[in-house]
Amino acid sequence: MRTFIAIPLSLDIKNFLANLEEELKTCQADVKWVNPANLHLTLKFLGEIKEEKIILIKKIIDKISQETQKFIISLSSLGAFPKIKIPKVIWVGIENEAEVKNLAKRLEEDLYKIGFPKEKRPFSSHITLGRLRSFKNIKILVDKLENLKDCPLREKKEFLVEKIILYKSNLTPQGPIYEEIYSQSLKTN
Repeated sequence: MRTFIAIPLSLDIKNFLANLEEELKTCQADVKWVNPANLHLTLKFLGEIKEEKIILIKKIIDKISQETQKFIISLSSLGAFPKIKIPKVIWVGIENEAEVKNLAKRLEEDLYKIGFPKEKRPFSSHITLGRLRSFKNIKILVDKLENLKDCPLREKKEFLVEKIILYKSNLTPQGPIYEEIYSQSLKTN
C-alpha cells in the first residue's frame, strides 16, 4: 500500500486554501489541483509499504506523539517549486515551522532505523495545492502567483496541530483518495 505521514488541516484552513485554489484556477492553467478534502501537510512520504511495517510505524508515531506538545502554526506565503517564475508544484508555506521541522526530523530518523531511506532533499514545510501538467497559460499563472504570494500572511491564518496521521493513498482515475490508517494525538500541556 502507498502511504505517508501527515498533519491534518483544520476545516477553516482547508476552506481558505480551497478559495485560494479557486482564485488560481481563473488563470485556466493546466494544473492538477489537490482536492480540498485531501489537503494536508506531509511530514514523511513512505511510498509502497508491506502490511507488516504498519505496526512498527504506529509505534514510532506513538512515541513521537507522546513526546510532542500540541502547537500552533500559521500559513506564510504562496510559492512554487522550483520557483515562482518556473512553477512545477504550487504550495503554501508555513511561517513558524520549527516544531513541524522537528517532527519531520524525528520521523525521518526513527523510520530510517526500520528501513526507510532518508530524503535526499532537506525537509520543506508546505501544503501542496497543485502540480503543473503543461505550460498552458503559464505566464498568466505566474503573474497571479506573484500577485497573491503574500495572501495567507495578510489574513494570519493559523491552526492548532493536534495529531499525526498515517494515511493510505488509493490512486483512482479521478485522483487519489486518502484513507486514515492510524492517528495519534499530540500531548496536551
